[in-house]
Amino acid sequence: MNKVVNQLKDLQQRHQEAAAKGLPDMPFIYEENTTLTMHFDMHSVQSVMRKDDSERLVLGYTRTMMGFLFFHPEPERIAMIGLGGGSLAKYCVKYLPDTHFTAVEVNEKVIALRDKFRIPSDNEKFRVLQADGADYVANRSEKIDVLLVDGFNEDGHPAKLCSAGFYDNCYAKLRNGGVMAVNLLANDLKYGTYTSRMRDSFDDKVVVVDAEEHGNKIAFAYKGNNFPLAKGTLLERIRQLGPKHPIPLHNTAHKIMQRSTERITHAELEKTRG
Repeated sequence: MNKVVNQLKDLQQRHQEAAAKGLPDMPFIYEENTTLTMHFDMHSVQSVMRKDDSERLVLGYTRTMMGFLFFHPEPERIAMIGLGGGSLAKYCVKYLPDTHFTAVEVNEKVIALRDKFRIPSDNEKFRVLQADGADYVANRSEKIDVLLVDGFNEDGHPAKLCSAGFYDNCYAKLRNGGVMAVNLLANDLKYGTYTSRMRDSFDDKVVVVDAEEHGNKIAFAYKGNNFPLAKGTLLERIRQLGPKHPIPLHNTAHKIMQRSTERITHAELEKTRG
């Protein structure tokens, strides 16, 4: 136990020294018998990989983020801002093999760990792009169907990845019928500000649900007219997607359904009052 504690303290010290020099956040790895985890500090986990099943989505919020499939079941192009240990990237490569996936990561030190986390090499369907996520969505030369936003540093959400302009660019980057899924921290003091900005950028077509684990929420923002999703549509997509995915997608579908019902009820009440 003392050896493990000393190892973590040493990693944390190196991380703090790098931060003091103004260097990019220094990720470090903690290895156990069955898992590999990525950290920026000792208080939070960025990514977890099971050694015997590297494509498994271990963290509950990643499983909830896959709820984008209910809005767009067969995406041609997915982009993800924030690579981490590549959990979502690896899952999509395996279970959505016909989809082109681009992972955008600004921190070269995170990308340097891709082999440790068994992230596939770049090929015609998959690539890791070292770039700022805000710059990526501002470039509209290549539209996408799904945008996953999971970019964090040791201080939480980088300001560039939660501004009103950023969400405007995310909307423009998506094709019609596209969806953005954003991982949010429920205890972030600016949580309400972020979701309000999304609603402004996406014409109020946003639904926020609790992630599987306490502390995270996932926002789904939709570009198109088919919103909120009808109950029949959700049930049909549960039936279609369930056999293809080894995660409890139905749990996320029911949360989306519940929030959508609440939204419709609230809108009807507002009309009555009007």
